[in-house]
Amino acid sequence: MLRRPQILAILEAGLIGTFFIQAIRLLIGLIYSRIAGASAVTALTTAGIPIEASIPIPDPALVNSEVTFLIYMLALPLLTLLLGRVRLMIVVSVILVAVGRILMSVDGVLTPMAAAAVVVGGTLTYMLMIARWRMGTLPYLFIIGFTVDQLFRAFGNTVDPSLSPDYANIQLVLSALAVLIAILTFILESERVNDTVENRGLLPMWGAIGFSGLLFLELSLLTLPNAVAGRADTSYATMVVPLVVATLLPIIPLVRDQARAFISLFDSNVRGWLWMLLIGILIVLGTRLNGIIAGAALVAAQFLVSLTWFWITRPRAERERSLGAIWLVIGLALFGALILGDNFTYEYAFVRSFAGDAAFLNQVIPPLLRGFRGFGLGLLLLSVFLAVLPMTQTQKRIAWSGKTSLSSLFLLLVVIGVGVGAGVLSRPTLITATRDVDEMRVGTYNIHGGFDEFYNNSLEAVARTIQQSGVNVVLLQEVDAGRLTSFSVDQSLWLARRLGMDRRFYATNEGLQGLAVLSNMEIAFDDGALLSSVGNQTGVQRVQVLPSPNNVVTIYNTWLSPLFDLGDSALTSQEQDQVLQLNELFGTYIQQACSINLGRTLLGGTFHNVPDSPLVQGLRNAGFNDPFAGSPLELSATFVRIGLQHARFDYLWTCNMPSSGTGVMATPGSDHRLAFSQVVLNRQAGS
Repeated sequence: MLRRPQILAILEAGLIGTFFIQAIRLLIGLIYSRIAGASAVTALTTAGIPIEASIPIPDPALVNSEVTFLIYMLALPLLTLLLGRVRLMIVVSVILVAVGRILMSVDGVLTPMAAAAVVVGGTLTYMLMIARWRMGTLPYLFIIGFTVDQLFRAFGNTVDPSLSPDYANIQLVLSALAVLIAILTFILESERVNDTVENRGLLPMWGAIGFSGLLFLELSLLTLPNAVAGRADTSYATMVVPLVVATLLPIIPLVRDQARAFISLFDSNVRGWLWMLLIGILIVLGTRLNGIIAGAALVAAQFLVSLTWFWITRPRAERERSLGAIWLVIGLALFGALILGDNFTYEYAFVRSFAGDAAFLNQVIPPLLRGFRGFGLGLLLLSVFLAVLPMTQTQKRIAWSGKTSLSSLFLLLVVIGVGVGAGVLSRPTLITATRDVDEMRVGTYNIHGGFDEFYNNSLEAVARTIQQSGVNVVLLQEVDAGRLTSFSVDQSLWLARRLGMDRRFYATNEGLQGLAVLSNMEIAFDDGALLSSVGNQTGVQRVQVLPSPNNVVTIYNTWLSPLFDLGDSALTSQEQDQVLQLNELFGTYIQQACSINLGRTLLGGTFHNVPDSPLVQGLRNAGFNDPFAGSPLELSATFVRIGLQHARFDYLWTCNMPSSGTGVMATPGSDHRLAFSQVVLNRQAGS
């Protein structure tokens, strides 16, 4: 059975791991949003455009200070080169992490980004210290940390509720508990010198490289049920329990013993490469197939990846010097490069060309970054290669040292209990559908990835806007389903559960970005198709709702390519992109949608063009009715940004459904506004 100091050390590592995962997810999202927001403010200030004092904006100088502070915190592990022999540094690093995690929930002392940086820097230092003094404990930091993160997010419908101010008192208790356990473990270990000697290890260069790949795999996909569901095109609720169990299973000694028996069947020269091949194949299957089979493949990949955490360290010889801090800094640089690449797999179309003295880079940098289109699977496979490198370089030992014991039975019961708890936490709420109505209110809302104009996190404001609009059905564009830059949240799922609505999501980009429809009426059918896109990949989503048993309304939700001046000659190709997409939309789905015989049809979304454009005129010529026709721009504008002329980019077009009223919600949840129309169902257009 596990000894008391070992149990305490594992609990300590689990708490620190939990704080670390919470902090690094927040930190990645804040780096993206704070820098993007500061850039927007700087652009307006440079152009001499005033910003109202009432609008919350990031201070560019403060953001620069936060980034500088983050760099210092990421360099903090270098202290272990000098102080790594002082075992008390374990307690010091725990205190640093615990205090930083409290400050993440408390306003006024440090900004959330700075507090999260403290937690991450402290955890990286702690990680090197326990690699040196308690090598066998390190995997539990990540396994338990990711498991608890999944449980929190299951409870919060993919949002981490521990980041709420209401959680501050609970965090205070947990931080105090972590410090208390660290002190007690330190005292008990001081009495067991032999145990400490047996657990001495280090983080080698290959281990640090493996750390970067493992962390990216876990954060971006394999520990997020919503991301797995998005990539595999399956249900979120179906993925929660098996993914939590797959993450936690490696804590069971018997499981590690069986993994050891399996890998021992192969020559030491090929074990790591075989493991790499297995994970790679599973990820390819999970991202290229659909449904339960794809989801099961990604769950299996997560189980293998979770086992791989045991390979990033190795035993240290008596007088061997550890350079783990240097290798870890290199690993962090690789991890940052993976995160940056992941961002451009979604935002490749918005890369601007350089101007002025930097124009000579236009032949290299913009094409390179735009080339990340469709490279999501490539990045995942690259991270698999990095993650398993430590295993390929270790041939004289097998890291899984679990022995069959009574603790295996106890831990198996723990895993089962946690899995059951995850299932309970992730249960969807029952939805009472609106039925037998003569009219319904339909809206369209581009939510800008859950950010407002200055990239403040605005998902709650989006929810309030939808709620205040009174819509029965709302078409959403620019929806994220688990991107790192949007805090790993499945936005349409969270909004649907927050508003008591049903939802359908159609992915257009890497399985985690696309279109969604929320409805408090019964959804009878949904599908979608990708549209040809030179710029950002887009598509069309088709959903059929039933306002009453004998009434079917077919809704088409789309997002046409934007017209942005990126500093080159791309504007003409973007306009051609829009025309091609609209032609495909008509040819595939709605060629004769306005025929009386084909029932009631609604086409909505973001068209990125103004009402008097040839593109929009083509929709009128096809027989679609514009409920906002004739409305003054100040009442119908849906794209509203400071310093730009307001425009109407978002439309609701109807066939065989007259409108009895329209409106636009002037709320700050996005850089677009929600437009809605009250459509009549019990009479034909023109009657």
